[in-house]
Amino acid sequence: MKSHKTPTTSFEWLGWFLVRATLIFIVVIWTIPTFGLFISSFRDKDQLLVSGWWSSFLPTTRTITNGTLSADAQKEENGEWVIEGNLFPEGNKGKIITYGFSALREPDTPISEPGTTRDGYTIYIQENGDYRMVSPEPFPEDMRAQQVSFKARFSPRWTLENYEEVLNSAGIGDSFLNTAIVAIPSTIIPIAIAAFAAYAFAWMQFPGRLLLLITVVGLLVVPLQLSLIPILKLYNQFSLRGQFPALWLAHTGFGLPFAIYLLYNYISQLPRDIIESAQIDGASHFDIFVRLIVPLSVPALAAFAIFQFLWVWNDFLVALVFLGTTSGEQVLTMNINALNGSRGEEWHIMTSAAFVSMIVPLLVFFSLQRYFVRGLTAGAVKGG
Repeated sequence: MKSHKTPTTSFEWLGWFLVRATLIFIVVIWTIPTFGLFISSFRDKDQLLVSGWWSSFLPTTRTITNGTLSADAQKEENGEWVIEGNLFPEGNKGKIITYGFSALREPDTPISEPGTTRDGYTIYIQENGDYRMVSPEPFPEDMRAQQVSFKARFSPRWTLENYEEVLNSAGIGDSFLNTAIVAIPSTIIPIAIAAFAAYAFAWMQFPGRLLLLITVVGLLVVPLQLSLIPILKLYNQFSLRGQFPALWLAHTGFGLPFAIYLLYNYISQLPRDIIESAQIDGASHFDIFVRLIVPLSVPALAAFAIFQFLWVWNDFLVALVFLGTTSGEQVLTMNINALNGSRGEEWHIMTSAAFVSMIVPLLVFFSLQRYFVRGLTAGAVKGG
């Protein structure tokens, strides 16, 4: 096992420091948004609207407009008519700082001072939102609710309501199952095809091998968006649109160029002596592939499996085009997008929905991570 060389000169120490500082910087840049998303997923919906995740642990201040109770709630006390209640919406308590009676002007009356409503009634407001509206005469039966705008300070509130809303939403369980039905075959099929193709390119001689390999590698630069409409027309002719096989075939086609390229780099670097010894012993290409190549190529296979599975699991565009919007066949990304609302008004639950959708990809990644680096370095130049 090779040991890391300890820096000795100032130049080597500088390089050692720059490499690690850059790595730490990249890790932090990628981690901060994820951490912010995680914190936001537990925040109260109303607090998300007025402050960012970086102020999650600080009190928030916002202006609320609410109305008093109607005349039906009035009662007589000591010759005066009184209506009592609380200005805070149910389950949303804070501390009132100032109040006013115009939605167009910043509330500026301290709660220590009584106020006069638009209809001339005297109102006393406490810090916890309790109010007492007083009139020397009975409140008229057709009295409108007296609108009060107030500025209130709210302590940080943590909740699981966002997760409950996502998990209890209609179709989320079916979406998980549909996504698994799409992702598993869409990962296994291209791996199986690409492994055979990579072995053929690496260890079999046939006319046009190099040209065909260059063509496959060249397909890596072709955007998949260019092929969506032609493939969709083809699916419509064969009545495949809206069915899971349509996505299996599409993801297989889109993933094969990268799969063949990655596996070819790895398989072509396997020791030639092992392949030649097996051929001398009379092993066929199929025997060599099954008994030697596949076991030795597990790191590269696992690395591509991670890439392909994550891509298919998080895919939205391909599923939307080829699967459609039928509620019973939606994958997880389509269902989560529907939870956001037609005008994005429910974006607060997207934070928790994002982490719900990450559960399975994280399990796949951590279960195969020991092969990940070895697979990524497939085909690297070996030192002496």
